[in-house]
Amino acid sequence: MLLLKSSYGEKTLIIDAKYYAHSTQIQYDKHTLHSGNMYQIFTYVKNKETELSGRPHEVSGMLLYAKTDEDVYPENEYRMSGNRIEVRTLNLDGDFAMIKAQLDGIAEKYLHSGKFTSSRGGSFCL
Repeated sequence: MLLLKSSYGEKTLIIDAKYYAHSTQIQYDKHTLHSGNMYQIFTYVKNKETELSGRPHEVSGMLLYAKTDEDVYPENEYRMSGNRIEVRTLNLDGDFAMIKAQLDGIAEKYLHSGKFTSSRGGSFCL
C-alpha cells in the first residue's frame, strides 16, 4: 500500500497495488472484480478518513493492477460512501519513463499539485 498526500495535506490517495495472473474473475459468464480487494481498499480509505476527521480532507483510494495479456482488464471509477475509489491497470511493459508518466498522471489527477508526500515521509515532484 502506498499513501500519497498533497503538499498541503488536504488530499490523500491510498494506492493498493495488486498482481494476479487474472485481474478479474468470471462469475455467471461476466468479468467481475475480486470483491475482497474492493472491501480492503474501502476499509483503508474509511480508516484514513476517520483519522483525519476534524480537519479539511479528501480521501480517495485506488486498486492498481499490473496489466496482463488478458483481453479484459479493470478500468472503473466508483463513488463509495462519498469517497472516490478507482480500479485501473498499469502497463509495466515499457521503459521507466513510460511507467513514470502513468504514475505521474495518477498523482496529478487525484492531488492536483506538483509536489506530493509519500507514506514513507519523502516528497517528490512531477
